Amino acid sequence: MKFARIWLGAWVILAFVSPFLFRAYAVETHVDVALTGPSLAHLCGTDSLGRDLFFRILLGSSVSLGVSAGAVLLTLFLGAWLGAIAGYFGGVREKFILGMIDLFLCFPAFFLILAVIAVLGSSVWNLVWVLAVTSWMGVARLVRAEVLSLKEREFIWAAKALGAGSFRIISKHLIPNSMAPLRVAAVLALSSAILTEAGLSFLGIGVQPPTPSWGNLLMEGKSTLGAAWWVMFFPGTAVFLTVFSLNTLGESFNRGK
Repeated sequence: MKFARIWLGAWVILAFVSPFLFRAYAVETHVDVALTGPSLAHLCGTDSLGRDLFFRILLGSSVSLGVSAGAVLLTLFLGAWLGAIAGYFGGVREKFILGMIDLFLCFPAFFLILAVIAVLGSSVWNLVWVLAVTSWMGVARLVRAEVLSLKEREFIWAAKALGAGSFRIISKHLIPNSMAPLRVAAVLALSSAILTEAGLSFLGIGVQPPTPSWGNLLMEGKSTLGAAWWVMFFPGTAVFLTVFSLNTLGESFNRGK
């Protein structure tokens, strides 16, 4: 648990500062040291163009974690509002939103993402939108269940008696009081988004080179796996440990720690 917090805290800081401090080191090519193994000069070795893999992983973290965090925030926004509307109003609006949830859950999320990216094109913003649009359903269900119990509480009746409108009740009372159980969902959604982004970029339809992300670093390492194992090993390790730490953190939230 302590390792998970330290690991995630370190990557958040590195993802924030990497574009400002390490971009020059990550993009410089030195063909004379191409595919050099890990050493003191190059902690994670170099890739096929002689670029320092350690700094490329650091720079890639800002893209991978940024895309995933943006997608999760948008997922929470969409899911919270749609779930709150369904739970608070009921009736036709609830049936429509629940129908949308069932419709989206009928399609395998990864193949739906592939189809949308194929139509819209692969860019960072498209990735954020498509990841959010294909993962809001669980959040909506959680928030709806919370709102169904909250809307009968005394403080909601008091707000109505004071003349508060539906928008104010939902935004100021229902959604904020429904967020506690979403901590676990948000952490697990972040780990899922990181894996999805890495998978899409590995297939060549996510973040496009020369912009590094953990996924396309794995794709670059695929062609040199036999001769230069480190090109794929270190980005893969970064993905594995980050997702493992997020899942560990989510489990601790689930236990109330």
